[in-house]
Amino acid sequence: MVNRLVERSGFAALSSVIWALPMAAWAGSSDLSPVDKTAYPWVALSIGLVMLVVWLVLLTRLGRVPVSPRPRRFDLAQMSTSEKRWTLGFLAFVTGLIAWLNAAATVDWGPLGSAISAGRSGPILLAVALGVYAVVMVAGIWYTWSRASRAYAERLSSSSTACVASANGGADGGMPRIFTDPNESVR
Repeated sequence: MVNRLVERSGFAALSSVIWALPMAAWAGSSDLSPVDKTAYPWVALSIGLVMLVVWLVLLTRLGRVPVSPRPRRFDLAQMSTSEKRWTLGFLAFVTGLIAWLNAAATVDWGPLGSAISAGRSGPILLAVALGVYAVVMVAGIWYTWSRASRAYAERLSSSSTACVASANGGADGGMPRIFTDPNESVR
């Protein structure tokens, strides 16, 4: 059953959410706790740390599960250089958007709204800059994901070409090769 979970759903990658969410809750409650004295950051921190230990144990167990040799989207050993680059850019833009959302959730926007309604130019420029930042993050997420997907498709197409060549005994007449480096030309 575990083998099926790992093969079909990417369970190892999805399991990282079990510790990331409590840690995010801890960070948010730490920001709010000195102000309203109602948040309990140590509860969220302890839950996050327990879930981190559970996650680490889960990953060490999943590392021993045998998987079939096939192309995987987020396997660093199989990824091409451009695919790594675009995926890293995607993660950077996602992190930027999450940071913007976290700031938006923890800041009191009342003073900014009253300053904008009073017509002050500084707060208006700040609001415009924050809006532009959010739009750039969303556009960056879309662009880098599409480029990473294109690089993945190129890796798959070159992998299938290499598989066809290996099924025929290889172009060089040597031993059949199942997977080759996507940047390596098939001889």
